[in-house]
Amino acid sequence: MENKYRMDTEENKQFLEENAKALWAFGRQFPSPGGSSYYLGDDGSPLKDRPRETWITSRMAHVYSLEVLSGKSSDTSLAGKAISGLRGQLQDTQNGGWYAGLTADGKILPGKQCYAHAFVILAATSALLAGVEGAKELLTEALSLYDARFWEEEIGLSCDTWNTEFTVLDDYRGVNANMHTVEAFLAVADAIGDETYRMRAGRIIDHVIGWAQENEYRIPEHFTKDWEPDLERNKETPDDPFKPYGATPGHGIEWARLIIQWASSTYGVENKQAKPYFDAAKKLYGRAISDAWNTDGAPGIVYTTDWNGTPVVHDRMHWTLAEAINSSAVLYRVTKEEKYAQHYSMFLKYLDETVLDHSCGSWFHQLDENNRLKGTVWPGKSDLYHALQAMLIPYSDVSVSIASALAKKY
Repeated sequence: MENKYRMDTEENKQFLEENAKALWAFGRQFPSPGGSSYYLGDDGSPLKDRPRETWITSRMAHVYSLEVLSGKSSDTSLAGKAISGLRGQLQDTQNGGWYAGLTADGKILPGKQCYAHAFVILAATSALLAGVEGAKELLTEALSLYDARFWEEEIGLSCDTWNTEFTVLDDYRGVNANMHTVEAFLAVADAIGDETYRMRAGRIIDHVIGWAQENEYRIPEHFTKDWEPDLERNKETPDDPFKPYGATPGHGIEWARLIIQWASSTYGVENKQAKPYFDAAKKLYGRAISDAWNTDGAPGIVYTTDWNGTPVVHDRMHWTLAEAINSSAVLYRVTKEEKYAQHYSMFLKYLDETVLDHSCGSWFHQLDENNRLKGTVWPGKSDLYHALQAMLIPYSDVSVSIASALAKKY
């Protein structure tokens, strides 16, 4: 294996740094005149006929805040444009919160999504640390709204979707929005020192580990309003981009990293109270890799499996690889087990040889089971969030959110 794929070599550090710079260069055309983010095409040009969505705008605010926090730029203008979009055209000043997005001709996309609001919080924390104008006010507004509308204190989980006016709450409950809530809550705790949010993240994590244990460490994604698992949901539309049928191995991998971050920040890496969480993270990661990596004869992580681990949607989504890079690195840091370093090298080799677009830049977002380009779920290259974090997290403090880790490091 080449040194550029091996953890803790100078060649590997350089490989990740060069690719992070290339990603930041690729995405610079994202801002619309009003600040919301365009969906990016294959070459990074804005696809102006697609909606400008809140979750993508938030991710791009986060991405370009990280560029400042990493010391690679002193210019906050790109992050600032996204923050201005979140404080402007994407914010619902009448009903509160943030629209799901805007259509190409400026009409409101209906509904208020927990998923999008979690990303608004993440964007605001990163922008606050980067010194972006308006970030502090955005964070205050986002936390207040989230606490009032999405966080359910009694059970210790977040609901999923309201109508635009916040008068009707959908019966659906989902783990994906709660996963990004954990990410956002940990970022808040790290950025402003409010440990309430770290405690909430732990409550969500305890639920998820319990559900995973009941399903051989395959995490149920969809639930009824009473938080009963709905294991057959969307069986007829299995490649849904946000609510696919079955288990999503990439999420098992992503949860593993977030669980390690929470346990490390709450107890410390060497504390015995962290060990059950590290063990759960290892099992989640191990189950996902066993079920999904190279399972159909070609490298890559399949999108979904059934509840026995048989692949359902064989497509490879770029974000699953990004999370595999992150989690293998983090697991190696806390366990020192060589197999995780070997996995990390394997994933980076696959990235370099197959998923990196060496012609147009960024990563191919969707490949089929033979690793040929496909665009049924994710045409183009919507944003940079997963790919960029995979270039930064492997050499960051495992117990600290990436923006705060960079702020402390640089």
